[in-house]
This record gives sequence, C-alpha cells and structure tokens, in this order.
Amino acid sequence: MATVEIDARGLKCPVPVLKMTSAVVKNEVKAGDTLAVLADCSTFEKDVREWCQKMKKVLVVIKETAPGVRRAEVKI
Repeated sequence: MATVEIDARGLKCPVPVLKMTSAVVKNEVKAGDTLAVLADCSTFEKDVREWCQKMKKVLVVIKETAPGVRRAEVKI
C-alpha cells in the first residue's frame, strides 16, 4: 500500500478536491492506498469530508500542520 501526496496549498475551492478526484479517476491512487492532501483553502476540511462521503472513502485524519494549513489522509 502506497501513500500518494498532493500539495494543493495556494489553490482555492474546489480545486483541492478536484485534484483528489483526478488522482482517483486516473488511477494514480489505488484501492488500499492512502491519499494525503495538504491544503490551505478555508473550506478544505468541510469539502474533504463531503468528498469522502460522496466517493465512499474513509477520512483517516485531518489535522492542522501549520497555521491555516490542513493535511487530510484518506483511505482509498
């Protein structure tokens, strides 16, 4: 199982979750892998929770890594 990292800092909604969708659709991340995303968009936490629900993925953790920056880890 691999961890695929996406750095979406500086990108505004909805671009971070669009990048997550793209990684799944393009098979850059496979079943069992972890998708780790860094983002500083103010709505990222809400967006990633909704994305996980819609895509039927498991949000393992979301935490602040620096002021205004969150890291989400999603099990694919």
